[in-house]
Amino acid sequence: MVQQHAMSYSKLDHPRALSCIFHPRRDVASGPPQDAVDHDIAVDAGVAIGCRFYLTDRTCPHILFFHGNGEIVSDYDDVGPLYNGFGLSLLAVDYRGYGRSNGTPTVSSMIQDSHVLFHQVRAWLRQHNRHGPLIVMGRSLGSASAFELAACYGDEIDGLIIESGFAHTVPLLQFLGADTQTLSITEEDCFRHTDKIVRCEKPTLFIHAQHDQFIPAADAEALFRLSPAHNKDLKIIEGADHNTLLMMAGTAYFEAIRSFAMTI
Repeated sequence: MVQQHAMSYSKLDHPRALSCIFHPRRDVASGPPQDAVDHDIAVDAGVAIGCRFYLTDRTCPHILFFHGNGEIVSDYDDVGPLYNGFGLSLLAVDYRGYGRSNGTPTVSSMIQDSHVLFHQVRAWLRQHNRHGPLIVMGRSLGSASAFELAACYGDEIDGLIIESGFAHTVPLLQFLGADTQTLSITEEDCFRHTDKIVRCEKPTLFIHAQHDQFIPAADAEALFRLSPAHNKDLKIIEGADHNTLLMMAGTAYFEAIRSFAMTI
């Protein structure tokens, strides 16, 4: 087991940066749909993260999923069963202040929490006799948690999926309205995904929209080139943008993930 990276995210935790990075939303929905279960995980004193597990057969692949900004786990109540239909369990987790979770999101806490969530989810899977492969997946903002775990626990996961992930943080922050020059934020102060991807040799799938207006497809191409995985693939969804990727891809989205999972 590799220990958490000794990196400081203090500059990203500046209130003016955080206001661009996180847009938490509370969950007003009722309980989980059929065949899904809710599970809260304590990550700090008085802080618990809400998770929703959309489950299929115990031996099928399990995907630990970190969603994008502005989303919450219950947004996947329609998508989770689609994963199940393709023989995949989706284990969706929130961030502090999102959905049922309490606390206030910061970049430091998001990275710290990803480690706790990883260990606790693995323990839950063992407790419930679920032995299918474990894949870590991150969408957009969630790619930060996924890259962190892939870099630190490469021996303990079976694969990595990055959807709409970013290679470089500063251009994204600037696009979102953060004055990185005034805040003195450089790439060295950020997530450093280009450093983390080279630490993961497990099978890796990148999915990205051709016309992503937030994170250019060139980021996915750069990450794909840097990945040392022998089993790696890059799927560019033609005609899609950041928010229409799943809709434009349709069943091909799930087929790509299932095919990838079956190679592990």
